Amino acid sequence: MAPLSLCINTQTPLIQFLNPPEAGLRDSSYGGPTGLLGLREGVDYRFSPGGVTRMVYPLVRRLLEKGVLEEAHWVAFNPRGPRTVRMGKMTLHNVSIETERMSGYGKVKEAIWGRIHEIDAAEPHNDLFWSEAFSEYAYYNRITAELIRSLDDELDFDVFYVHDFQQLAVGQMLGTLKPKIFRWHIPFDATVIPEQWRALLKAYLDSYDVIVVSARKYAASLAGLDPDAKILRLYPYVDPGDYSRPSQERIAAVSERFGIAPQDEVALVVGRMDPIKGQDRAIKAFSSIAGEFPALKLVLVGNGSFSGSKSGLGLSKSAVWRAHLEEMVKTAALENRVVFAGHLLQEDLDCMYERCKFTILPSVREGFGLVAVESWLHGKPAIITQRSGIAELVRDGMNGLLYDPDDAGALASQMRALLGPGSGRLRARLARNGRTTSKKCFLDAAEKAEGKLLAEVTEAAVTEA
Repeated sequence: MAPLSLCINTQTPLIQFLNPPEAGLRDSSYGGPTGLLGLREGVDYRFSPGGVTRMVYPLVRRLLEKGVLEEAHWVAFNPRGPRTVRMGKMTLHNVSIETERMSGYGKVKEAIWGRIHEIDAAEPHNDLFWSEAFSEYAYYNRITAELIRSLDDELDFDVFYVHDFQQLAVGQMLGTLKPKIFRWHIPFDATVIPEQWRALLKAYLDSYDVIVVSARKYAASLAGLDPDAKILRLYPYVDPGDYSRPSQERIAAVSERFGIAPQDEVALVVGRMDPIKGQDRAIKAFSSIAGEFPALKLVLVGNGSFSGSKSGLGLSKSAVWRAHLEEMVKTAALENRVVFAGHLLQEDLDCMYERCKFTILPSVREGFGLVAVESWLHGKPAIITQRSGIAELVRDGMNGLLYDPDDAGALASQMRALLGPGSGRLRARLARNGRTTSKKCFLDAAEKAEGKLLAEVTEAAVTEA
């Protein structure tokens, strides 16, 4: 198969600029064949946190290296970034919309998110797709589709790969017969989708040649809603080469920065500040066992999502949620035992993984849960919510510990199991078997599966033509 030209579309950009260019420079282009013109990661820019960029960039990088792709173009929402950023054979294209339109788009995005995750049961948003705010959601998707169409006129893409629910309408708006793949990253449970949404949702989904989901249960539920859809289950993935084994000196320095003493034990939670991530449940569980394990500290890593950042939509829910969590900690008199580490660069996050005794994935609902894979990569056991996609890979007590997030004492019990007398053997077994399981989510497996998918959809398009 000849190398392909791929267009990727996500809401979250690969690169967020920490020192955005002046307004007059936002119509310019950054970068060249060597990258970002010497800009410094962590000072001038950062890679966006989160599973989508953590997955997609390594895959594109690998497929370019192997010659499966000739070039890649990544279109994303990034109102404070320059028009384009060139990174070798990959070019980033940034979309922006008028400030006054962001509020309506944000309301619709959050309503869909809340309904799918069942965190706003009192307001089902039945009439969402007929609301005034929905016109702004549609406008954002149309602006994105128009940019992609203009790029296609110039570059003649072979295939489009659209990621996550924020971009769902893009496929229909592209108006092309070229192959389109859609990856649904969040949970999918058709039973929570309002009847009033279903016809439009199905119409959007039907505009794609293939829909990729992260777990078998999502595939089954999606098939019930849209029997005509071609659905493929592919586990999310990481590139092990993106993770380091830091020195003991660096681990000690990062620990000291956050007030973690050498004798302290660490339970680690990694996730953006969002109610769906369940940090409150981790704090409650920790509060119930803190007296039994005086050396234990709970470390919460993460800030808000891109939508909540000043570079994105500027939604305030992450700040509100963190303030709520801090109040919980204060009320429990655990200020010296719970650490809010905020966003960490990968090297510092690697230090936290190495420093911890175990990790917790406490989400109320979770599309997959790559933090468990990261934990296993660092040789650490993980406690994992049953309501995550990755739970289907976990055998309780063998490669991880599962718990029901609605069971108030279940998480505390699993934490005790990893801290009490004789727990070392259990931790070692979970870490060893977890490492083996993690290989199912490595880039090598994804390279084969995603490469096969791209070949199949492009060959099918040629045959039909």
